[in-house]
Amino acid sequence: MSVTEIFSSMASNFNAEKAGDLNASVVFDLSGDGGGSWTVTVADGKCDVQEGASDSPTATIKMAASDYEAMTSGNLNPMMAFMSGKIKVDGDLNTVMKFQTLFGMG
Repeated sequence: MSVTEIFSSMASNFNAEKAGDLNASVVFDLSGDGGGSWTVTVADGKCDVQEGASDSPTATIKMAASDYEAMTSGNLNPMMAFMSGKIKVDGDLNTVMKFQTLFGMG
């Protein structure tokens, strides 16, 4: 599945029950072939995905598009990717960890 397809289906994979009262936005800054920037906002039990980077996200995730594809398909462990430097996080790491559980990635 391409990065664009992953972000297109993200809202339908969103688990509102796990979100609780979370209000946050995360920018995914993906480099390489098929990369780009997307902002995923969770607020009031809803998920909104927009192409492009928000000016003031809660956190920004930087990684290669190919690693993101591998992570969302279950072929790359998110924690191992973070520990090995394949994922860089600017901002609130706790929000990023929470996002994993909201979309079935952890």
